[in-house]
Amino acid sequence: MSLLAQLKILVVDDTTTSRLLLRDALETIGFRNISVAANGEEAMKMMTTSPCHFIISDMNMPKMDGLQLLKAVRTHKVFARTPFMILTGNADRNVLEEGRKLGLNNYLNKPFTPEDLKKALEAVVGRLQ
Repeated sequence: MSLLAQLKILVVDDTTTSRLLLRDALETIGFRNISVAANGEEAMKMMTTSPCHFIISDMNMPKMDGLQLLKAVRTHKVFARTPFMILTGNADRNVLEEGRKLGLNNYLNKPFTPEDLKKALEAVVGRLQ
């Protein structure tokens, strides 16, 4: 079974359009097991009931932003090592530095293409077949 078929991806974004675009890009790459959450709190609830293998989160969200979600994920024993990528419209150096301290695996600037997303994912998990 290919990595694409095995990986369960969690997409976290407060904007419906962004969630749909990201899901479409992941499906274009070949992923089929994709869950979505509208914010960090919802994502944490989903992770505790049905953990995913990879989290892709928007940076700017109400309630719990991408870095707060990353911190919450990293402090949870069961899924602390889950690969985590942040999407941002503004790759602020301080945000990325803080993310790296928290264990951020990668980031991707918006807007992006499916090929950009694939390269960012492959930088973390290796070649996707």
